[in-house]
Amino acid sequence: MKRRGLLLVLSSPSGAGKTTLARRLLESDPDISLSVSVTTRAPRPGEVDGRDYYFVDDAKFEQMRERSELIEWANVFDNFYGTPNAPVEAAIADGRDTLFDIDWQGSQQLSEKKKHDVVRVFVLPPTAEVLEQRLRERAQDAEDVVKRRMQKASSEISHWPEYDYVIVNEDFDVALANLQAILSAERLKRERQEGLIGFVRNLQDAL
Repeated sequence: MKRRGLLLVLSSPSGAGKTTLARRLLESDPDISLSVSVTTRAPRPGEVDGRDYYFVDDAKFEQMRERSELIEWANVFDNFYGTPNAPVEAAIADGRDTLFDIDWQGSQQLSEKKKHDVVRVFVLPPTAEVLEQRLRERAQDAEDVVKRRMQKASSEISHWPEYDYVIVNEDFDVALANLQAILSAERLKRERQEGLIGFVRNLQDAL
């Protein structure tokens, strides 16, 4: 039965665990793929161009934005991030699901343009102390960056009412199971099953 692809958005303050949740979801479900964003920030250790991000300079990013090649974009901690348009449109039409690891700014833009295709999930840490601990344990940012991320966390968390679902990531396995349940339920929504009318008619005719 033909199904319209959905766009699953994961957002959270830095350190809440959305990137790890995203990675585990992708590993466990072959029917969803990660949207690869373009960014002007430098690669982190282990990141690969074209797999984790498309790393571009400011001039290239501005060019893509002016040509309307980005379905959403945002400025996060002095770096630009954006999602290329074409792969998203192709995935929806082909019935393939796409995962977005983006912030609230990108989520708003995506929802404005693809309202009926977007499913938004906000990930919260169990406490502020746990959030700071996770930021320090990943050891990817300098001390001043950690402090900036903590200062910005309250502002980011304030956008949680804009999302369809909220997951508190206290126990990772439980959080992952909840995310998988959300995805399964959204795939079964009547309006996404484009072949459902014909299927039901055929079923009724055979009775």
